[in-house]
Amino acid sequence: MKVIVEQIKAPVNVSEKEVFDIAKARLKKTRAFSNFGDFYIYKRSIDARNKENIKLVFSVCAEVSMLKTREAVDFSRHGIKIANKIELEFVCKGEKPSKKPLIVGFGPGGMFCALALAKAGLKPIVIERGSDVDTRVRAVESFYKTKVLDADTNIQFGAGGAGTFSDGKLNTLINDPKCDFVLKSFADFGAPKEICYNAKPHIGTDILRDVVKNIAKEIISLGGEIHYNTRLDSYDNGIAHTTKGNFEYSSLVLAIGHSARDTYEYLLNKGVAIEAKPFSVGVRVEHLQSDINEAMYGKHANEFEPASYKIYHRENERGVYSFCMCPGGEVVAAQSEENSIVVNGMSNYKRDGKNANSAIVVQVNREDYGATPEKAIEFQRCLEKNAFKLAGGEYKAPIQTMRDFYDGVAKTEPKRIMPSYMNGHTQVSDLNQALPKFVCDYLKLGFDKFGQKIKGYNADDVVLTGVETRTSSPVRILRTEKYTMLNDSAVYPCAEGAGYAGGIMSAAVDGLNVALAILEK
Repeated sequence: MKVIVEQIKAPVNVSEKEVFDIAKARLKKTRAFSNFGDFYIYKRSIDARNKENIKLVFSVCAEVSMLKTREAVDFSRHGIKIANKIELEFVCKGEKPSKKPLIVGFGPGGMFCALALAKAGLKPIVIERGSDVDTRVRAVESFYKTKVLDADTNIQFGAGGAGTFSDGKLNTLINDPKCDFVLKSFADFGAPKEICYNAKPHIGTDILRDVVKNIAKEIISLGGEIHYNTRLDSYDNGIAHTTKGNFEYSSLVLAIGHSARDTYEYLLNKGVAIEAKPFSVGVRVEHLQSDINEAMYGKHANEFEPASYKIYHRENERGVYSFCMCPGGEVVAAQSEENSIVVNGMSNYKRDGKNANSAIVVQVNREDYGATPEKAIEFQRCLEKNAFKLAGGEYKAPIQTMRDFYDGVAKTEPKRIMPSYMNGHTQVSDLNQALPKFVCDYLKLGFDKFGQKIKGYNADDVVLTGVETRTSSPVRILRTEKYTMLNDSAVYPCAEGAGYAGGIMSAAVDGLNVALAILEK
């Protein structure tokens, strides 16, 4: 059996063997275990609350035998728990359908749904409106050079979804044992092994691209198909109509991503039950990574990997918080519609860029925009179009220093902290004109609060870049407890684009849940 020894605090220079010795000593102290087998790190985190005495905190998993006489002992008081891992089995419960399942979208949700169905022998077909990874990278590089946007292949659309051009963060708030399967799968297909135990795992966009390619190869090797540059136009009576012809399906998985606004429009016109939901909008904030390291680690600033942070403040039923923090990264151009500005963040695995960036966003409630799906989408779109005009076009992003943002002026050019968006393709602007007043008011409130928590967070020369509008889907496609669409039991709304996930991990897990539901049926 496996047990987990938790909360092992140790100095920053501790060796792995020393950590294992501490775990073994604690296990022996219970007098409940014998036959100690393999030990390995289960979780690792940094406790930097006391910057004068930073600690590493470990959980260690061990293979042991339990003495029969000690089975009723309460091990929690020793900081020990029995490992509760599940082994996922992807097996078709009944007769295999004559038609193949069809998955729309090859982001994390569609990717893991396809992988699970392929393992079960159903040979799924995937259609993805964007290109494969390599073509997609070239398309984004071309956009940066020519300022000509491909509306179907960009930082939002293409193999791997929006996560392919991100930090590849794998932390999540959901507590689902399927997360272990997702982490292990990423590691098996080329991600660093430490993602399986780091408290804040990340892959990095440079490595994630190869991981996506390897998962695609695995799906194809198991008999699946992936059709890139193929957009869903409509579906009816078991047939999906696309830009590359028709596909029959037994089950249709809509893992469309949160930016497929044309697909949302089609579904709404079709009468599909879709509701508006809260989301968040704001700006990207850039600091020097060295400043963040010093603020988080003090005199130990150079002894750890680049520091990250997660900050939040809530007041009067509205929150302002950090989202998708990218240490040592860059702000990227994430628009998927012409003549609009959308920003996101991206880091490579080493996170060795000069700047740290994070979205700081404000909660937008349904009543703020009119509470309908159409008005939710239009709210986002108007902000994106407005930002484009504010910065003078040519896909320049509006930027502003922190002091100017507080003062409502646009006069200061960045000097110490240089904006990273499209290699500095920016225009000093007043972001108070790019976002609604309530958003700007809460951003300023948040910066005040965050400056009290992280030294220098709201320093005068910190750079803000607008606008961040795609933190999550603005709508939810309603589904049953069996994951099917309310009025069509063959269609499965899935992951972030359907409103049921908020990041790579939760989207991947939702894809697995949909696959298991299909296999159960």
